[in-house]
Amino acid sequence: MRISKNLIGLAAVGILAAGCGSSSSDDSAGSSGSASQAPSEEAKAPEPGADLAVPVTGPQPDVLVSSSDPKLKVTPKPANGASFTEKVEHKLQEDLLGRLKVPGKTSANCPDGVTQKASAVSICNVTYEGATVPYEIEISEKYKPGSFVTFYNSTPKKGLLVAKNAYDRLWTSHKGRTDISKLSCEELPAAKAVDEETETGFHCQYWGKHGGEDGTGGFVKLGIKVNRHNVDFFEVR
Repeated sequence: MRISKNLIGLAAVGILAAGCGSSSSDDSAGSSGSASQAPSEEAKAPEPGADLAVPVTGPQPDVLVSSSDPKLKVTPKPANGASFTEKVEHKLQEDLLGRLKVPGKTSANCPDGVTQKASAVSICNVTYEGATVPYEIEISEKYKPGSFVTFYNSTPKKGLLVAKNAYDRLWTSHKGRTDISKLSCEELPAAKAVDEETETGFHCQYWGKHGGEDGTGGFVKLGIKVNRHNVDFFEVR
């Protein structure tokens, strides 16, 4: 499991080092994909009506290219006199947004505060569009009381399935194939906390020239998993 290393300047404004990076944000409907054409114009799809609820016909405009996009910043930043806990809470929100690359409403709360002692472990909860991801915050074993900076590791204990992210990932991971068409998904939640690397119970599909059991054209059902940095699809037979 990859974890991020952060540092906070106690006399500075906010946290100085970046947290864990990139992809993969509890329950409302996602929006459909948008663009003008499907991955393949050659693959002749079957009759209409067999698609899932949400056609995915292009990239999602709300999914940003860079994790450092200003739209992913959380404002206002903590004031100069803000507590260590407040600075951690702010940084965790930006870390989560940076991984998802999808702007959304966030909040963070460390109910018992963040204990500034060597090797101390605290729990914080970061919410994105109503879905809550618990984070484990562990202070460096080399921490010394009164240190100007505090190093810590932040580890999310859940993955986050975000509809826009999943639709976008489905498009970008299949758009180059010439043997498929008609990408679609079930209506995915706007955001839902899930176990990482575990089947989410949600599905997408595409129609492929060789997708049928006898090697002829047919729909291929795709399961969905979420890891720390991405949404993964796998064939369901």
